[in-house]
Amino acid sequence: MQILLNAALLAAAYLLGAIPIGLFVVKWLSGEDVRTVESGRTGGTNVFRAAGVLPGAITIFLDGFKGTLSVWLVLLLAPGSDWIAVIAALLAIIGHNYSIFLLERDNHGRLRFRGGAGGATCAGGSVGLWFPSLFIIAPLALVILYFVGYASVATMSIALLSMLLFAIRAWMGASPWEYVFYGFFSFFLLAWSLRPNIRRLIQGNERMVGWRVKKKKNSQS
Repeated sequence: MQILLNAALLAAAYLLGAIPIGLFVVKWLSGEDVRTVESGRTGGTNVFRAAGVLPGAITIFLDGFKGTLSVWLVLLLAPGSDWIAVIAALLAIIGHNYSIFLLERDNHGRLRFRGGAGGATCAGGSVGLWFPSLFIIAPLALVILYFVGYASVATMSIALLSMLLFAIRAWMGASPWEYVFYGFFSFFLLAWSLRPNIRRLIQGNERMVGWRVKKKKNSQS
């Protein structure tokens, strides 16, 4: 019975993550299809570009809540199942990045999944595992976004911050070591989805944001 419950919780985690919030928000507020804008992703960053600050903020919040809810369902219905909670959080990210609801054929007729990069959902998973992480990871990720100047780097930093935070808490005996692996594996999920951005970072032509944009504009004026 427990195996069936765990399987149902993991399937629910993927399906929750797969809900394309950004697609619905942009469609509702602007009538556009966010998949036709810039990177074509459905996450908060691309929603900002497609429809503005408020839709982007709504998308980030709801994408994060998908990860949080996936974990809370496990903690509520299968308490003590630390690995199941971690896997549920990871499946929410996978669902967000590779949504069954956005399955389509590319120009070569091959099936592909669409979605986001997973940063907000990754943060939401951390919040589900330990709620106060919201007040640590989110501010630090925003600082990295502003001062480093790359949304992709800030996105990947969420997973690294989660891993570091849960490693410290595990070392203190405040949370299970399984949570550390959440940050570890989620980093690879985010990095894999951001492969085009990483290539642009290496080539030096990734889009900049934050103070570096202001500095560049001031130097050109």
